[in-house]
Amino acid sequence: MTTQNVADRMILLMREGKYEEAQKEFYAEDIVSMEPEGTPKGTVHGLDAILERGKQWDEMVEKVHSNEVSDPIVADNFFSCSLKSRITFKGNPEPVDMEEICVYEVSNGKIVKEQFFYTPMPEVV
Repeated sequence: MTTQNVADRMILLMREGKYEEAQKEFYAEDIVSMEPEGTPKGTVHGLDAILERGKQWDEMVEKVHSNEVSDPIVADNFFSCSLKSRITFKGNPEPVDMEEICVYEVSNGKIVKEQFFYTPMPEVV
């Protein structure tokens, strides 16, 4: 599977809100996931840790109002996309707009590294 194939399918699943399905399908067991420095999520290693972090995220979210994922930009073994969401977190009455750039590294048809770039919102995450 080419990087373009992985990117296209990953983006399709993300647009459908099927993040866990995408992770189980494409993430290598020893994947490294990096959030911005200074965020409580930090860097995690391994698919199980990423799935657990996803469950923790889901527990914080009251409602996802919108989820917009750009088309992928592919170069060599990498692809990136932008992600824009409007989310209401539990305990917060007002929805929050979030934007980030997601960068993925692919090897042998599996994502081996992901890194996210966004401005942290300490009061929420």
